[in-house]
Amino acid sequence: MSRRNEQETESSRARRPMHGLVVVAASLSIWWPAFTLGAWGELFFDQVLMVWVAATAAFFVVAFQPRPFPHRTRRLIALSVPTLWLVLSFVPDAGDDLVIGLVDLLAFVVAIAGVPFTLWVMAGIFWPDFRHGLSRGTVAIGVAAIAAITVASFVLGANQRYFLTCEDFAVSGNSNPPGCVHAPVDGQAD
Repeated sequence: MSRRNEQETESSRARRPMHGLVVVAASLSIWWPAFTLGAWGELFFDQVLMVWVAATAAFFVVAFQPRPFPHRTRRLIALSVPTLWLVLSFVPDAGDDLVIGLVDLLAFVVAIAGVPFTLWVMAGIFWPDFRHGLSRGTVAIGVAAIAAITVASFVLGANQRYFLTCEDFAVSGNSNPPGCVHAPVDGQAD
């Protein structure tokens, strides 16, 4: 094996842990919004605003990178979606269900798709060589893992009554989601 191929192989192996770190970070960031969507049927404002803050910070980092602008255009457009949602939220309610539905759909996209995408872009910013050398299969496995955790978190939230109680939610500082069950009092069965 040539020296150059050997270096490329070592470099490729060094990127795998970074890819894993991004998958773990994205999964940790997306599970709670997906769970709350399943348990309460809505996304909480702090989750959507968290995405807005991260995306806006990443937007400025990308905008002022010292690289040719055409390579940044798609990232800048995607990172501006949370700001678009926030601006649309200030539009007065005209009673038009279609407009309200579109703003709600955009909020959903911002929270569910925005978190992993923002982390992916930020990983590319802080580790410029991060994506080079990763096979499409490796990237696909990472995306599939994040998607599976998102779906599983939603399903867990929708079925929280089977493994959590109203008291679990109360002690963690959350309100009771619809359908939660109370813990049995000592000595009593359900």
